[in-house]
Amino acid sequence: MNNIECMINDFTEIKGYAENYLRYISELIKKVDTNAIASFVEELEKARKNENITFFIGNGGSAATASHMANDFGIGSCVAQNEKPYRVLALTDNMAKMTAIANDYGYDKVFVEQLKMHYKPGDKLVAISASGNSANIIAAAEWVKKRKGTVIGLVGFDGGKLKYICDIVIHIATRKGEYGPVEDVHAILGHLIYTWLRSKKGKHE
Repeated sequence: MNNIECMINDFTEIKGYAENYLRYISELIKKVDTNAIASFVEELEKARKNENITFFIGNGGSAATASHMANDFGIGSCVAQNEKPYRVLALTDNMAKMTAIANDYGYDKVFVEQLKMHYKPGDKLVAISASGNSANIIAAAEWVKKRKGTVIGLVGFDGGKLKYICDIVIHIATRKGEYGPVEDVHAILGHLIYTWLRSKKGKHE
């Protein structure tokens, strides 16, 4: 039984459960490796300066996080039209392409086949997975690593296989099955990084 299930069983009213859930999220946030966040931002800056693309991938709630980050880092961080943009692309966003690949090649290929179309040396991959074990995420990360590319992983639970493939890992360590808390912290990290990029972009060029 994970922490969330235990908390639900311990409380009969939402107020007590809400207080403990928020306290738990706060504890997870305090354990986040800020050095890994700094390394993530450094890779985003390298990609921007070299006009490379940063790709984002994920499944389910993590797919929504991938789309959200790509939107914020790309459109949201644009503060001046004469500055180089962050070239970002969420491979979760083209449903026609994803379903065509899943139908013809298998769901485990939905990201790899897209990378084959778009990836160039110097591009980055941000792989978001609470379990760190999704077959399509692992396949994409391994494909990029074989081409000596940089993979940034946002993971939860015990980190799964993805934790050991990535160059940079932001690990929200929880018991297995705690998708909500992991995805909550991943979303917070996206907004943290977005506000930094928006305020600092172009100031050091």
